[in-house]
Amino acid sequence: MESVFIEFLKAAVLAIIEGITEWLPISSTGHMILAQEFIHLNMSAQYKEMFFVVVQLGAILAVAVLFFARLNPFSIIDKKISIKKETLTLWFKIIAACLPAAICGLLWDDKFNELFYNYQTVAIMLILVGIAFIVVESFVKDENAKIKNVYQITYKIAFIIGLFQLVSAIFPGTSRSGATIIGALIFGVCRTAATEFTFFLAVPVMFGASALKLFKFGLNFTGVELSMLLFSMACAFIISALTMNFLLSYVKKHDFKFFGYYRIVL
Repeated sequence: MESVFIEFLKAAVLAIIEGITEWLPISSTGHMILAQEFIHLNMSAQYKEMFFVVVQLGAILAVAVLFFARLNPFSIIDKKISIKKETLTLWFKIIAACLPAAICGLLWDDKFNELFYNYQTVAIMLILVGIAFIVVESFVKDENAKIKNVYQITYKIAFIIGLFQLVSAIFPGTSRSGATIIGALIFGVCRTAATEFTFFLAVPVMFGASALKLFKFGLNFTGVELSMLLFSMACAFIISALTMNFLLSYVKKHDFKFFGYYRIVL
């Protein structure tokens, strides 16, 4: 019984790390890989590979709850369902941005993991993207940004942001949120809109990645394994909600240079 409690405690710590680092541009995958050097789940290799991806579903639910009104394309007026065209268009742009990573992930996910899922790659990408944040923020002025909200993002810009996201899909340690925010800033999106669009992009990306891992795992859970996964997702949900609120408040008054320096130090 004590050993099971310890495993749940380890899983909770990992879920908290996921909930914080998934949304801050500091690389959740990188932190999880580094955390595994110190926190070892006594589970099968197949379960751990699935766990570190599927725990992100808790983070997705946080996005769905916090931004439900913004992401729900349907409204009910006088008992009739109508479609909010602006929101539906936003979803099409989100899908356009997700296409590069989705295609490459389906075709070469296992190969990318085999080649790059290690702490050496994480260390290199933490530094390179950290430098990129410092350089980009030195030239980009938020008050000069042409795109002030997510609805003004064009299909072209959305797809370009998706190409930046593709880099994070290949190289762990890049940070999905970090790569997309950098891409958005370079192409004239203000910090708040860049941050929100990054949150929204996570929904199909993380849901798709989780579904793929669950399919490969085969849903062959023991009672303890399933309970641990659901518990960890709940932890990730709570921490994610707090982290997203913090980041949105932070970027209204600060730039992203701090995260660049943090990545380099890490």
